Amino acid sequence: MVVRVSVVERILSANDRLAEANRARLDAAGVFAVNLMASPGAGKTSLILRTVRALKDRWRIAVLEGDLASTLDADRVAAEGVLSVQITTGGECHLDAAMVQSGIEQLPLEEVDLLLVENVGNLVCPAEFRLGVHRNILIASVPEGDDKPYKYPPMYQGVDAVVLNKIDVLSAFDFNLDYFRRGVEALNPGVAFFPLSCKTGEGLDAWLEWLEGGIRSRE
Repeated sequence: MVVRVSVVERILSANDRLAEANRARLDAAGVFAVNLMASPGAGKTSLILRTVRALKDRWRIAVLEGDLASTLDADRVAAEGVLSVQITTGGECHLDAAMVQSGIEQLPLEEVDLLLVENVGNLVCPAEFRLGVHRNILIASVPEGDDKPYKYPPMYQGVDAVVLNKIDVLSAFDFNLDYFRRGVEALNPGVAFFPLSCKTGEGLDAWLEWLEGGIRSRE
């Protein structure tokens, strides 16, 4: 009898072991870590900047910035006065546990309460790779359309919260909020849902309260 294990299964299995090691390291240091995923332009960096500005006087924050090549987002975050580490994937369309491991090794974890991980902009690959964080967040945006949960179900099934960004432009787009929410709920019943605008600040308080609850749970 020949047992065949696919390459993909071996890669994911090895990744999961590293993710468990990352989680153990974060837990030992009392760090609450979240993974922010979205398509390009949905507002990952904007949400990080808003979050940093609102919480940096209360909590010690660090950011891991995953990107294909540039350091633009990491530079914007560092300008806010928080620790920022750039993870350049060299063309890979997602972060994996090994990349996150290399990033956290560059951080003084004992001086961090909240670790924000910005994944590479993509609605396919990031869903498959565990990183060792405590919460996975998916950021959607109004201009992308209300059909994304129906087109990319794996991304919505495994997350702990969905943020709908850019609600300040709802009236300018043919976006059915009820249709979007039904799609999300069908895939992930009861998932935390935060409609907000990083531009105007509308809805941010609920997001920040939820995030701070996670930080306090690590104390």
